[in-house]
Amino acid sequence: MQFEWQLQAACGYAELGMIRESLAELDGIERRFQNRPEVLQLRLHHLMKKQQWALALRVSHKLCRVAPDMGTGFLHAGFCLHQLGKTAEAKKLLIRGPVALLKEPIYYYNMGCYEALLGDVHGAKENLMISFKMDSSFREIAKRDPDLAVLHGEI
Repeated sequence: MQFEWQLQAACGYAELGMIRESLAELDGIERRFQNRPEVLQLRLHHLMKKQQWALALRVSHKLCRVAPDMGTGFLHAGFCLHQLGKTAEAKKLLIRGPVALLKEPIYYYNMGCYEALLGDVHGAKENLMISFKMDSSFREIAKRDPDLAVLHGEI
């Protein structure tokens, strides 16, 4: 009961933009619950928001280990790797991710970005088109995404 209350409080603070309070609630959760996916995800959210990519990558890897069938940890780990200048590693990580990723438009979008940056324009287009078919809002995002600059005339 205490765990649920603290997690709800941490989420509530996060929704209000009260990051320090949210992190304090997360830190107060018993050690045995610290590696629960929902705790790791919220902690990861805060680290990514603060652009603390190396720390966020560590938490993402933990999330991949404790919830290997969820795509969330893999998507975030890939993004962190990309932000750390390791785009090829990010692509490899996503390819090794769970089957659940194949249902996520963000998976195809990120793969498209990584491929564009790695010089595979054809592969980038294919992945982006899948992403756009799954969720048309990604097309508008792509038009402004600096990672896709080589494709801006074709999106």
